[in-house]
Amino acid sequence: MGKKFFSEDAVANIIGFVMIGIALYAVQKGINFDAVNFTVWSRAAEIGAQFNDDLYVKLARTYIVLAVFFTIGSALKGENPLKFFAGFTALFFLGVIVRLVSAQFDFNRYLEWAFVALVIGLALANNIGIPDFLKPAVQTEYYIKTGLVIMGFSVLFSNIVNFGLYGLAIAWLVTPIVIIFMWYLGVHMLDMEDRKPFVITIASAASVCGTSAAIAVAAASNAKKNDLSLAVSISIIFTIIMMVLEPVIIRSMGLGELMGGALIGGTIDSTGAVIVAGTALGQLGQTTAVLVKSIQNILIGFIAFAVAVFFTTRADNDGTHKASAAEIWTRLPKFILGFFAASMTASFVVMPLLGKPAVNAVNKILDQYKNWAFVLAFTSIGLDTNFKELREQISGGKPLVLYVVGQLFNIILTFIVVYIALSGKYFPLPSIAL
Repeated sequence: MGKKFFSEDAVANIIGFVMIGIALYAVQKGINFDAVNFTVWSRAAEIGAQFNDDLYVKLARTYIVLAVFFTIGSALKGENPLKFFAGFTALFFLGVIVRLVSAQFDFNRYLEWAFVALVIGLALANNIGIPDFLKPAVQTEYYIKTGLVIMGFSVLFSNIVNFGLYGLAIAWLVTPIVIIFMWYLGVHMLDMEDRKPFVITIASAASVCGTSAAIAVAAASNAKKNDLSLAVSISIIFTIIMMVLEPVIIRSMGLGELMGGALIGGTIDSTGAVIVAGTALGQLGQTTAVLVKSIQNILIGFIAFAVAVFFTTRADNDGTHKASAAEIWTRLPKFILGFFAASMTASFVVMPLLGKPAVNAVNKILDQYKNWAFVLAFTSIGLDTNFKELREQISGGKPLVLYVVGQLFNIILTFIVVYIALSGKYFPLPSIAL
């Protein structure tokens, strides 16, 4: 172990902002800084056709950028950078396999790469085992914290203006009610008093944006690694189910693209799945779904802060001492501050100075690097998850009951608010630019 200079959260913030700075510079100077991304394929021959000089350049660029930043970050955290680098190289190779497999037509259409990453990681860990040289790089929170800071740049406060009070009602009114409902259901009705961090983590995953919210809230509530893995696994599985079924049900009910898109954006956990499901309804459905989910994503930081305060002052406090501001600050996941700072920078600095086209161009670059960070994170979750421990955690079915009942409540409540706000019977319909 070397000397520790920064915490993991601080390193994630540093890497995230350096990446944002590089992307901004690349857009301004017209430099190609794109990460590698595989196009959709259905036959084996289409895989080989993708491997041309351009792809090799992007693949090398992606590997070098991620390896350099994450390895330097590991050294700043006090870890052995050489051991981390060796493990990271293998993990990145697994990530390439994940991205290539998930680009297959059926997987791309019906499953997200997060599911593929989780399955590949689980299969390797529970059948072959994790080689010792790979273990130093299996760091789920490190990658996803960095990805969330980068993601913050895409969370624009202008989205609130675009959809106004309609989006706030759908995304911000429902979310805290669902979290409170699931907390009461889990702790008081399902007697999961001893698993409070898990309850709040999966409640946040179901009501905000799946794994991103789960990571933030797990850090704020001091959830165990196994609790986070279980919450993420349940969230991913049901996200896939809802992504496929919800557009079908919406069309059969005749809700239309506006209301249907808003319902999808407010209830499906993952942003990627929201885009896929919204697209199934049409362009208006996709735009509405993304707007609602984007407004909901802004809540990640606020929810994490609220959970840190609640657990410090109430849930983890036996009443014998008064929680101080210092305790709350210690519990607060600091990468959330980076998420907020990135969002503020994009919304109130870059957007006014350079305009929306420049912000969109920067986000086009950052989105790929964010996805790569998440691929590394989800593969790490799979590699770090033991089936036996997972089965023990889900024993009795309470975690599944908590998620299913909570998500049903979320869907019903969101539908009620969407109907009131967007049916045209109570308020004039908003004008949404496609």
